Amino acid sequence: MNDDEEQKLDIQELKLERVKVISVLGRGAKGVVFLVRDNETGELWAMKAISRHFVEEKIHDGRSEYRRVCFEQRVLSSFDHLLLPRLHRVLVTDKIVGYAIDYCPGRDLNYLRKKQSEKMFADDLIRFYAAEMVLALEYLHNQGIVYRDLKPENIMIQENGHIMLVDFDLSTKLSSKSGQSSPNHSSVNTTPDSPRQKHLSVHCNSVISPGDSTSCSGRSSNYSARADWDLAEKSNSFVGTEEYVAPEIILGNGHDFAVDWWSLGVVLYEMLYGTTPFRGSNRNDTFSRILKKQPDLVGEATPLRDLIRKLLEKDPKQRIGLDRIKGHDFFRRVDWDRVVEISRPPYIPLDDEVEEQGGDTDGIHQIDVELFVQGLFAGDVVENIKVNDKITDNHETETFLVF
Repeated sequence: MNDDEEQKLDIQELKLERVKVISVLGRGAKGVVFLVRDNETGELWAMKAISRHFVEEKIHDGRSEYRRVCFEQRVLSSFDHLLLPRLHRVLVTDKIVGYAIDYCPGRDLNYLRKKQSEKMFADDLIRFYAAEMVLALEYLHNQGIVYRDLKPENIMIQENGHIMLVDFDLSTKLSSKSGQSSPNHSSVNTTPDSPRQKHLSVHCNSVISPGDSTSCSGRSSNYSARADWDLAEKSNSFVGTEEYVAPEIILGNGHDFAVDWWSLGVVLYEMLYGTTPFRGSNRNDTFSRILKKQPDLVGEATPLRDLIRKLLEKDPKQRIGLDRIKGHDFFRRVDWDRVVEISRPPYIPLDDEVEEQGGDTDGIHQIDVELFVQGLFAGDVVENIKVNDKITDNHETETFLVF
């Protein structure tokens, strides 16, 4: 890619007056996700807004919130795949930072599972969604990116019925020697001198108080040498969502791309049985089950159950990988080159479901986004906002954002 082509990929800054807020889609430990409409094009976006004070505060006490914001913006700007979001605008004001990405009106895979008659998917539906998850993860891994938070709540349904993976603040970048490289995919450009990198650095640096030397490149005495985007053969970060986290993350011996295939196994198990395989009475019990317990694959032997068993292999060196996954009997009839071209996926969101998620379009659009986000993180209570636990690399519990 030449400099002129890279320059075209620069992401412009989002002014709040450009959008109308329609509803609140969810909140997390760092911010809020709003459904907004672009006043100029009429497009619907999911706008993630993060408290600037929160980000700056976490920089000064040695945590990595600023680093995560920068990394997530950077990887989003690099995506060119039908199953991954596009970064439309970067949000920067005196009070909040964030970005706007594609909006998925079909909600998430967990919502769709609960709509099924027995709260479980049939094998054919699992095959379609599993194939798309494999393709999305293959693309990420070819970029050197480990997703590290695959779960139904992060697997959204687009307007056309295809999936979209969201929420990359726990992702990391590893060296190519750990991943499955491919000549057909270019790696994420993290060269500080690239036009795209310079552009995004402006937005990331703007959240830092005067006198801070931190930059998106991660060169700062405030952080350890193991920055989230530092190239490394394995990561030692303790991250993920409790019931989906791989054994090697719990053990802390270093992990790589294989953790995503473990999480895929957990998701497929949940789609088949309606529950996750290792859930315990508390976090320690769950972790103990992940390390010691074999999954209960109740029912007759089928290719799907065999695939799940091989994905939930506790030893990452023995766990099934990309080539064997795509060649597995469960996917025997799948034409991998045409999966994303399917015109009629199993489920396409209906107009009334889109309107239901949109909420009160006549009332909430008057909301002051900055005051709303600041109020939440000052301790004010906002009802009907979904929150789930996830694990961060400093062993604290945070929450994910539901796009």
